[in-house]
Amino acid sequence: MKRIIKSSLQEAREALASFMTDEAFIEQVAEAGELLARALRDGHKAISCGNGGSMCDAMHFAEELTGRFRGDRVGLPAIAISDPAHLTCVANDYGFDHVFSRFVESHGLPGDVLLAISTSGNSPNVLKAIDVACERGLRVIGLTGQTGGKMADRCDVTIRVPWGGHSDRVQELHIKIIHILIECVEERLGLTPRALS
Repeated sequence: MKRIIKSSLQEAREALASFMTDEAFIEQVAEAGELLARALRDGHKAISCGNGGSMCDAMHFAEELTGRFRGDRVGLPAIAISDPAHLTCVANDYGFDHVFSRFVESHGLPGDVLLAISTSGNSPNVLKAIDVACERGLRVIGLTGQTGGKMADRCDVTIRVPWGGHSDRVQELHIKIIHILIECVEERLGLTPRALS
């Protein structure tokens, strides 16, 4: 048991180290932070989507913006595509591949930002959401794994986690990236949070 624990922690440390030393990756995250901050500054909103654990990350991203991160500040407009009624209605009527794109079609406006999350970069419903977002004039940030999959060339900014191992390590870095993006937005918009005592 201890061997599994130590091995897992070592692998996580190696994944984070590869993150920290990859300048191209750091630049991708910085570019995404700038894009997101500009959109929110200009009165637009963020929409996020993903499947399974990536949906949980999409929801976490949205609540960090609408709620609070490390301290009090004004709420920022963000929506995760996670409403069960919407998802089951669209899946039933159009098929599961359309659950995210239909939402973007209904709520996405030019200037909004879609954060599309897929560890493989090949999730059909995420790819359809990206396509609709591009057609409607949204900017797209892709958050994916090492190769970027089919998402790689479809997004304005694609953040590819520099790790070729299992997807759980990619997801662990995704949540770190999400937190960094929130920090970047707060700093860029001058929303210095007041820590709660």
